Amino acid sequence: MPAGSQCSNRILRVVSKAGIGILFSVAQSVGLERKYFKLKMFLQRSFRMPFLTVNGCTHHYRLTVPETAGEDAPVVAFANSLGTDFRIWDGVIDRLPQTVRTLCYDMRGHGLTALSDGLVSIEGLADDFIALLDALDISTVHMVGLSVGGMVAQSVAAKAPKRIANLVLCDTAHKIGSPDVWNPRIAAVQKDGLSSIAEAVLLRWFDPGFKAANPEIYDGAWAMLTRIPAQGYTDLCAAIRDADLTESTAQIEAKTLCLCGSADLATPPELVNAMADLMPNARYEVIDQAGHLPCLEKPDVVAQKITDFLEI
Repeated sequence: MPAGSQCSNRILRVVSKAGIGILFSVAQSVGLERKYFKLKMFLQRSFRMPFLTVNGCTHHYRLTVPETAGEDAPVVAFANSLGTDFRIWDGVIDRLPQTVRTLCYDMRGHGLTALSDGLVSIEGLADDFIALLDALDISTVHMVGLSVGGMVAQSVAAKAPKRIANLVLCDTAHKIGSPDVWNPRIAAVQKDGLSSIAEAVLLRWFDPGFKAANPEIYDGAWAMLTRIPAQGYTDLCAAIRDADLTESTAQIEAKTLCLCGSADLATPPELVNAMADLMPNARYEVIDQAGHLPCLEKPDVVAQKITDFLEI
């Protein structure tokens, strides 16, 4: 193996144990932070499957630093929906300006993030995200949240307002559903697995014409949903069921864009609009011919709306 490759591998092994943030702190202490920034970008690009353990749970994340992004480039962070992993944002991220860093991650029990050992709550998921920012030495982000990810974003903005520059809340609300909605779904998944509800869930995810026009994406969404552990799915169902963010969301002062697909059956436009009405600095927009996952159905539209709103 070439000496350079051996050196790079040794660096990656050290970072995987010590953490990028720790190495950056050491570099700062000896006045080498500017030189270290280039190494930091290399390391972040080199981690194809990076993991961090925060709050006792190992999280899968991806921090992307384009070549054209500077040392102080803003971070746009993405939190995904129930039954998905962070790959749902790829089409949006690919269309954002190459002057920002992007952070996405899998919540507990989803994607490659570990299952939770205890009760999962929206507040606890918000604590996970804040701890992830701390571990990555990121002080402030523009946060984009979809569905339960939007509830997590609301909770982060309410409990740690200095960490949020701006919010984009997609197809989410301050309260989603009731026990009468969630308990039968939880029971069905616990008894018969996710495949037993997959067709009903996907019908609520997408605009009526999407399946026929995009069968590959539809099939991929089915596979993504049904491969999630039943516990991971039901844990988040219970967290959504038990959350009522009405009071805390009304206190959010961050500039906020609330988006909703016109055909969303999970969080209908009127529910998203009601959430926007709670917040003093929020505005509401509809994405035509999209359901609950406009990031998959209309990634170009979502990316443009984020770019325009954040002025990035």
